[in-house]
Amino acid sequence: MNGHLLSLLVFLPLLGAVLVCLLPARATRGLTALVMLATLAAASAVLVAFDPGGPRFQLLERALWVASLNVHYQVGVDGLSVLFLPATALLFLGSLVASWNLVRDAPRLHYSLLLLLQCATLGIFCALDTVLFFFFWELTLLPIYFLLARWGVTAGSARVAARYFLIMLAGGVPLLIAFVLLAASQSVPTFDLLALLAVPLPRPTQLTFFLLCLIGFGVKVPLVPLHTWLPQFALAAPGSLTALLVGLKLGAYGLLRFAIPLAPAAAQDLHWLLAGLGIVTLIYGAVGILAQSNLRVGLAYASICHVGLAVLGLAAFTAQGVQGAVSLLLSFSVATGGAFVLLEFLRQRTGSADINSLGGAAQTMPLLASGFLICGLAGVGMPGTSSFPGEFMLILAALQSHAGAGMAALFGLAIAAAGFLSLYRKAFFGRATRREVLEAEDLRPREWAVLVILITLIGAIGIYPGPWLEIVRPAAEAWAAGVVR
Repeated sequence: MNGHLLSLLVFLPLLGAVLVCLLPARATRGLTALVMLATLAAASAVLVAFDPGGPRFQLLERALWVASLNVHYQVGVDGLSVLFLPATALLFLGSLVASWNLVRDAPRLHYSLLLLLQCATLGIFCALDTVLFFFFWELTLLPIYFLLARWGVTAGSARVAARYFLIMLAGGVPLLIAFVLLAASQSVPTFDLLALLAVPLPRPTQLTFFLLCLIGFGVKVPLVPLHTWLPQFALAAPGSLTALLVGLKLGAYGLLRFAIPLAPAAAQDLHWLLAGLGIVTLIYGAVGILAQSNLRVGLAYASICHVGLAVLGLAAFTAQGVQGAVSLLLSFSVATGGAFVLLEFLRQRTGSADINSLGGAAQTMPLLASGFLICGLAGVGMPGTSSFPGEFMLILAALQSHAGAGMAALFGLAIAAAGFLSLYRKAFFGRATRREVLEAEDLRPREWAVLVILITLIGAIGIYPGPWLEIVRPAAEAWAAGVVR
């Protein structure tokens, strides 16, 4: 069974999407939940089957896809990607719970799009062929566009969806050029990532490839100044969809998987650019939080800030920096994704996520307020929470390689923490005046279960991160050795 475990994992949601389209509308939600639970079980089986002490890439599957172009269907996992699979499956389940009673319009379309998005996201983490990766990368655009355009929460959702689609489509162009350039630079054109990692590229080719990837992945990270789509997206999209987009940092994963290891010499030559973009993104995101009055937009800027720290840590080109980046990106799935899920619960009750409309929300919704505080503190890297091990390792890596940027990062993280606490205080404390807040119901049993899982994961990863870091460590060391050679 292990021989096809990854294919089962990737295409199980796709099979579910097809079944959802064929069943009566009243059965679609239950079937979607069943498929997502099965996907979580398959992702957990992949994690159990993975041996951190074994070969770097495991559970490999390879089949000829397009013979004339030497393109293969090739999937596999290593320590850098295997933990993202159960994190993705868990976050999609949380997203489903967040929208449990909201989808009354075209439920079959909604749930099939959600499962298609899950299929594409899992494919991104498993793909070891650049064409296959690009196929899954672009496939995410369609379900996100329709989920936002049709089920958005503001009047301008369709416009925001179109803008997101066009920006991401434009970002895919440099990626496609980069992958074609990469294949053409080989004596026998190939898109096989394992073969490409084994053959160093000429330095000029590396420089072009790295810059193209930096633009293509930077749009999705998002790096400043390519970030402008995210605050608008967070405001217009349902919280369940924003949780997926912000909780799964696919752009940062692309830098980690493709851009730096395939062009190591260019990455080292341009370390100042990578570190500079990271610290500018971090400071900009931190300062941006201070100017917000909407919790959803504030969290979007917080995610921009902390993904900047991950990019800054990657610019150190050390195993410690890679471990920290993977750990922080995983924490995004739990902490930031969980915070957006809880914000969706809040919006459903009060009709708003603006602090001017929420004062005193903790009086009527203490469980929700407590859960959001825990997720928020995890997002800003409080010791004992899931983000702290990653942030600590990233700061150490940054101080060793770019001391000035590392000190600036500490300052920016302090601003981000202060900004979050200020937003939280204004939204949840004080005197409640709006009827919607005074009459709001606290978390229901199904939502309470989501909160318990979030708190358990945040605490377990934060207090005892060793097992997770040990899964990442061998692949991180191999990554660093391949970059610094």
